[in-house]
Amino acid sequence: MENVTQSLEELLVAAQRQSALTVGVYESAKLMNVDPDSVVLCVLATDEEDEDDIALQIHFTLLQAFCCDNNINILRVYGLARLAQILEQTETEENNNNNNNNISNEPRDMHCILVTNPPVQPLQIEALQDISNFCEESRCLNQWVPCLDLQDP
Repeated sequence: MENVTQSLEELLVAAQRQSALTVGVYESAKLMNVDPDSVVLCVLATDEEDEDDIALQIHFTLLQAFCCDNNINILRVYGLARLAQILEQTETEENNNNNNNNISNEPRDMHCILVTNPPVQPLQIEALQDISNFCEESRCLNQWVPCLDLQDP
């Protein structure tokens, strides 16, 4: 399970660097409506306090159904803080490398993250295959939405 968690982190960093991430429930739903074929992974993230958020759970149910209908791998992730840390660290590194100080201080909706694989410049990273294999193995065990717990390093 630790290898899958590490693969997910590597995949998110690589996808963000290639502008192949869509972050936010609303933004993800819009993208899946327009171009579902480009989506290769849907990450649904929560923490304990989100378990009682009925609206969020309804969104998750709808996103999961759409992903199942369109053969998109789904992962349920616990650890919003770690997820935000991974993405913010990558964003900060990118901004520093580009001498760009336009870092937004607005909180982002990390509850849904889509990884896309554009045909023009596809993601060529082993972590994507590791995650796909994990999702496939989970489906074979009748666990249609596998879960990961992201731990702080």
